[in-house]
Amino acid sequence: MGKRIIVKIGSQVLCESGGALNRSVLSALVTQLGALSRDGWQVLLVTSGAVAAGNSLAGKRLQRISDPVARKQVMAATGQVQLMETYRELFQQQGLPVAQVLTSKSDFQTRRHYLNMRGCIEALLTAGIVPIVNENDVVAVTELMFTDNDELAGLLAGMVKADLLCLLSTVPGVFDGDPDDSATQCIERWDDQLHQIEDIVSRGTSSLGRGGMNSKLVIARKAAKLGTAVVIANGADPEIMSKILAGDTGTRFPALGDASPTKRWLASADDHATGSVTVNAGAESALRDSNRLASLLPVGIEAVDGRFNRGDVIQILNPNGKVLGCGRTRYDHLEAEQLIGQHGQKPLIHYDYLYLVD
Repeated sequence: MGKRIIVKIGSQVLCESGGALNRSVLSALVTQLGALSRDGWQVLLVTSGAVAAGNSLAGKRLQRISDPVARKQVMAATGQVQLMETYRELFQQQGLPVAQVLTSKSDFQTRRHYLNMRGCIEALLTAGIVPIVNENDVVAVTELMFTDNDELAGLLAGMVKADLLCLLSTVPGVFDGDPDDSATQCIERWDDQLHQIEDIVSRGTSSLGRGGMNSKLVIARKAAKLGTAVVIANGADPEIMSKILAGDTGTRFPALGDASPTKRWLASADDHATGSVTVNAGAESALRDSNRLASLLPVGIEAVDGRFNRGDVIQILNPNGKVLGCGRTRYDHLEAEQLIGQHGQKPLIHYDYLYLVD
């Protein structure tokens, strides 16, 4: 398998101020992605821009639609056509065919949907076809929406075990203070021991896109924990990809581990749980102990909430209600309730099927 790179391009990079696609920026990015492909990289593109392009295309016709949700759906459906046609034409000039993949959060909710989508994308990458992935805004409404396309790109990085994830926006990276302060610098390499998300965002660096810099930081750290290196950088730079590969720009989050395919799926399913269990302080301590591989045993459970079946993904909460992670349960909710606090029982969630958040 070749090296895999996921490049996410935000609408602020792709579109002009009026919403129309910026063809010169798009052309420069596609040219760079073509060069990566010729160098042996398998390229997956996550793109925004459909809604903005549709707003520009539909124009005054949108005034006939009073429902704001329906208006956005129309813009997405209209703009997606132009967005994909533009990409098709530009990638064709690089000798690369493309494929459209529209997805929503529901595609990550079940193991079957997840594996179906992974199988399709894996086949496209193997065939040398560039998957162009976007959220399906035509059907995505509040509860089915990704926080933004950064979240989608992060989930895909875990799905296909990408070597590198590039989150391209309109800033050169993550600043260590207020960007308007001349003393502020771009952080070259993120280190959890030195940098705190709360401190960075509170200093005025969060005015980006739908999810902002906070979303990018959360996604970057999560992807790195699962085994994908991440770079946040300025997509408008005409040589951005070569600079990223050379380590000359952006903020880099080094890959910290190599999670199993199951744990990478669980990382994408952690907010789709069908139920939850609350654990005691001793179980929380054991799960958080980095020096041991701990499963969740019934003896450490204090309460069971919700109705779930064997094999479902459930959340794990600490005594204060904070989410510790999620996992696939060995028992259904009735069996779990009967086993609360009991010694000598098989794990409710085995370590191999357990994903813990920070």
